[in-house]
Amino acid sequence: MVKKKLFFQDRVVIITGASSGIGRAAALSFAARNARVVLAARNVERLEAVERDIRLQGGRAMVIKTDVRLFADTQRMADETILKWGKIDILIANAGEYIHDYSSEIDVGLFERSMDLNFFGTVNAVKSVLPEMRRNGSGHIVIVNSLDAKKGIIHDGPYVAAKSALDGFGDVLRQELKAEGVTVTSIYPARVDTPMMEGVKAPWISPKMSPEKVVRGMLRGITKKKAIVIVPAAYFLLGSLNNMFPRLADRIYRIFKIEGEKIEK
Repeated sequence: MVKKKLFFQDRVVIITGASSGIGRAAALSFAARNARVVLAARNVERLEAVERDIRLQGGRAMVIKTDVRLFADTQRMADETILKWGKIDILIANAGEYIHDYSSEIDVGLFERSMDLNFFGTVNAVKSVLPEMRRNGSGHIVIVNSLDAKKGIIHDGPYVAAKSALDGFGDVLRQELKAEGVTVTSIYPARVDTPMMEGVKAPWISPKMSPEKVVRGMLRGITKKKAIVIVPAAYFLLGSLNNMFPRLADRIYRIFKIEGEKIEK
């Protein structure tokens, strides 16, 4: 714990989607390790609640209202961070929404909505922080993806499409930025117990895990400069199984009803 606190001491960490779930857990964890945390999301009231929690534990944080779908917003987020703290060390690109398509037809609007937030939201955030990281010749970008990018779940077409695009983007970005001193880590959690997943009852074989467990994997990925982090680690074979034996993977998902049940509100 002491080593991790020293590792993140005074580092400036921007977290998108910091108002709840993985983002909130990450903000509290980085702040506890003496990092300076930028809380970015659309809901200012929730961000301010996270900021209060951080200050109560003796940490440092600032709130920036940000809609990652708008490049002007993510650029302002980066500019205000540099103005206050002089640098950007780490970006946690976490903002997202779990968007399904239960229609009998392909609902193009849902796909556009998912791509706008779950894919382009991350692209905007990355594009906004990169000039500063390149100037310094250092930095770490963490792309919070999903295990769905490795094996799609029925009815999740819009979400899987965006996360699969993010998978490819992260893979290319990691290679392009290596020579410039900027590290890219893509993290692939299975189901997480967050407000985003409130409408889904998960099957027993794929239970929801805590956001804190994902954050522990995130911290490990940053300190060890890992390219890919899968949480839980036991799921690392899933992508290979789907690539080599896709119909078998389909059957396993079908038998165990991995899609879960939709909870009617």
